Amino acid sequence: MFEWILKRDGRKVPFDETKITDAIFKAARAVGGQDRQIALRLTLEVLRELKRRYNGALFGVEDVQDVVEKVLIEAGHARTAKAYILYRDWRTRIREAKGELMDAVAEIVEETNRENANIGNSPSAKMLQIASAASRKYYLTRLLERDFAEAHLRGDIHIHDLDFYGKTINCIQLPLGRLLREGFNTGHGYIRPPKRPTSATALAAIILQSSQNDMFGGQSFPFFDRDMAPFVENASEFETYQAMEALVYNLNSMHSRAGAQVPFSSINVGTDTSEAGRKTTRNLLLAFEAGLGRGENPIFPNIIFRVKEGVNLNPGDPNYDLFRLACRVAARRLNPTFSFMDSSFNAPYGDQVAYMGCRSRVMANRRGPAVTEGRGNLSFTTVNLPRCALRAGGDVGKFFALLDDVVTLVVRQLYHRYRVQARLKVKDLPFVMGQGLYLGSEGLGNEDFIEPAIVNGTLTLGFIGLAEALKALVGRHHGEDPGALELGHRIVAHLKDRIREAGEEYNLNYTLLATPAEGLAGRFVALDRREFGLVPGVNDRDYYTNSFHVPVYHPITIAEKIAIEGPFHKYCDAGHITYVELPAPPLHNPEAVETIVRHMRKCDVGYGGINYPVDVCAACGHTGLIPEEFCPRCGGGPIRRVRRITGYLSTTDRFNAAKLAELRDRLVHGRL
Repeated sequence: MFEWILKRDGRKVPFDETKITDAIFKAARAVGGQDRQIALRLTLEVLRELKRRYNGALFGVEDVQDVVEKVLIEAGHARTAKAYILYRDWRTRIREAKGELMDAVAEIVEETNRENANIGNSPSAKMLQIASAASRKYYLTRLLERDFAEAHLRGDIHIHDLDFYGKTINCIQLPLGRLLREGFNTGHGYIRPPKRPTSATALAAIILQSSQNDMFGGQSFPFFDRDMAPFVENASEFETYQAMEALVYNLNSMHSRAGAQVPFSSINVGTDTSEAGRKTTRNLLLAFEAGLGRGENPIFPNIIFRVKEGVNLNPGDPNYDLFRLACRVAARRLNPTFSFMDSSFNAPYGDQVAYMGCRSRVMANRRGPAVTEGRGNLSFTTVNLPRCALRAGGDVGKFFALLDDVVTLVVRQLYHRYRVQARLKVKDLPFVMGQGLYLGSEGLGNEDFIEPAIVNGTLTLGFIGLAEALKALVGRHHGEDPGALELGHRIVAHLKDRIREAGEEYNLNYTLLATPAEGLAGRFVALDRREFGLVPGVNDRDYYTNSFHVPVYHPITIAEKIAIEGPFHKYCDAGHITYVELPAPPLHNPEAVETIVRHMRKCDVGYGGINYPVDVCAACGHTGLIPEEFCPRCGGGPIRRVRRITGYLSTTDRFNAAKLAELRDRLVHGRL
């Protein structure tokens, strides 16, 4: 009947009526239909309508689809018509995604994006981001179930590290001691165990780098003081210091991921009371305090000092001098941050809990031993709390119903991602799985699936914008009103209850995260403005507030902020952080740092840090507050401005627009 049809790109191709039948039958099957003969009869109706409309004139694909919709509706197949319309819309999204991909590539060629403040602007970084953009489009349009993809695109949820969805897993607490004792292979030959501290720290850096290349998230040593102790036991203080200095230098210079970034590295110390363990911690802190070659503030590693009564908290405790040193270094270098082993949720595990600088925490385990070492997060997805609140229109009951719907979807999506990850083979993660770093991977062969190992990992739901959600629901956030604070606890406790139910249903380690948002903070706002318009107090800034934090622009004292945020930590078993803002480095007042840390512990904080501006002259290394464009010492520059972002340190030139807006809004917190 027809010879030719016009494609969307302008090409004229042979007309094939079977494609109409296939499309109708596919839509019918989506709603339970099984009779292809009906699809054939409807195709004849479509052909008759096309002949009536065009009578020999050339028509296009969109014209055919318009007629199919009309015929389905007029023939009484409303459900099939709806499925066909949805499918048509989905195919349109796929086509648009291809165009958007090309636009994204063009932007990256000019400048790498700032979703990750650890990525530079090198050619390797640009190539990595182009590949990431292509991967995201592929997973959204080809692998993800449609409701997951649409929820992500709308901004109901955010699937983190979408570009790695089916490639690898997130992060790990590394078994450093075993690797140093037994040696390991990075793919080009066996590396034997070290004998001296300098060799041990060199291999530690290589382990971090090699592991980072297998994963998309952070890498951490959970017991660095304990694991390094055998290699510094017979070494002098000078040799140990040299080894720790070399480690700090390496972790700020050696790159992973094809040269795109240095590894996201964290090191937990503080509770080993052996003299060798104490020597390790002492010299690591001193090397970090000294800074880099010109005294610049190191960015990595993120040092996390464990605080525990009877070990280092009080005078007379064996490591109290190390706690005091940690406070002194934190007063100059922003690190270490502090984790609290005596908090209500960490205390049952003694001193075995470890954190990462991004705030991640892994401990309880439904499928194996409750340990930190050799485990990590598999993936996480964040819920947009302000969007649920805006849709609820001030109705708290409706808000919880909408929240339940989104949580149910995220639980399914996380399980979908887990099933995809479970089909990866050991050879796909040759270092992390091939060298037995991940708990449960020991003994797996190169062609084995990694599921026996990743059952020990966590599947994590995160949340953002509690403050803005409360503003939308009751007009005030939890830093302003006790009633709003009580509702905030109800919301986060409800999330925790739902996640516990998911863990029981799937027998997997579902956990709740206080999301560390970088690019996401601005992405959700932009999407919500598009749907709801500008809502004062909710989406009228360029970012949403991280997790359960009191907004950075809200005037509040240090004591009040810690007291409000501390009780939220117990819900977020996948990770949490509280930090306070000081006007300048408290170089001559480390006692103030100690006082703040003690108050965090009192308020049941699990992990906390202290922020203040640190400016560094790239020309001469002068460090301090440098509000001017040029260095007051040498007159040179540029000035590198080091700030904390989502837990880690970075320089502000790597912040995205949303985080720069948040940085400008940060108020100094009043005295304790």
